[in-house]
Amino acid sequence: MIALEEKLLQGYKHKFLSFDKNEHKCEEVKALNPRAQLPTFKHGDIVVNESYAACLYLESAFKSQGTRLIPDDPAEQALVYQRMFETNNLQQKMYEVAFYEHYVPEGERLESALKRNKESLVAELKLWDGYLEKMGKGSYLAGKSFTMADVVCFPIIAFFPRLHCPRERCPRLMEYYEMLKDRPSIKASWPPHWLEKPEGPDTLKNL
Repeated sequence: MIALEEKLLQGYKHKFLSFDKNEHKCEEVKALNPRAQLPTFKHGDIVVNESYAACLYLESAFKSQGTRLIPDDPAEQALVYQRMFETNNLQQKMYEVAFYEHYVPEGERLESALKRNKESLVAELKLWDGYLEKMGKGSYLAGKSFTMADVVCFPIIAFFPRLHCPRERCPRLMEYYEMLKDRPSIKASWPPHWLEKPEGPDTLKNL
């Protein structure tokens, strides 16, 4: 939804579904995505089911409208793509700590495994902090302009303060979060349940 807002496509129809209630497995979703996964996106007769694919489609279809999210310069473009797809690493490692008890059955949980997951996440956060340190204060993820890298990565970074990650674990990322959290496109796409309850469980507190 951040990409939709950045491309000035306000007024689009959207629906929030609950994973906890298995609403993503409804027939309406399956008609668009046989995997019954979210998000799913439809533009006219075109259906795009992967979030990155939908974002890239929007930039291509509305290239001259709103914020330019993919630069023309090859070197700048390469860095945007690099940070975009690196986001998968950050997301997976965060999930393996923050939602460990959700994904791992009770009888299979091990403190040693969770400890390894935390160490892996700490190392990942150091990488991202290093990226921003190298870019300089006030920078976005791939340079001085807001790009698709920020569109796809900010929602993942937003989990860290919400789940009580110690600021000292990723001070540059937290500065980046503070810089972007009030951007209009981000405020417009904030999850309703996050607005109702800004703080989540403290699953990242002891990172």
